[in-house]
Amino acid sequence: MNIKFDRNDKELTVRLEGILDTSSAPVLEDMLGTALDGVELLIFDLEKLECVTSAGLRVIFTASQIMADKGDMILRNLSFAVRKVFDVTGFSDDFKIE
Repeated sequence: MNIKFDRNDKELTVRLEGILDTSSAPVLEDMLGTALDGVELLIFDLEKLECVTSAGLRVIFTASQIMADKGDMILRNLSFAVRKVFDVTGFSDDFKIE
């Protein structure tokens, strides 16, 4: 899993590449821990995310709960496979997806 953060003032874009699963989800969660300080818009760019498991969904859901008090969160560029996971789990109704 490759995780890249791009911060522009109060906007943070998180680009994920590879597989977000039980081994990579804790790494992302730790990285988000302090990175969300002062962020008002969190964008997950999932263009290069190949697969997401329940562990990855939990981290994204937790980030959305944190951002609910601070600003907004958007998911962008979901591949067909990743979008299908969000649709099947019902999470696509819970997030802003572009």
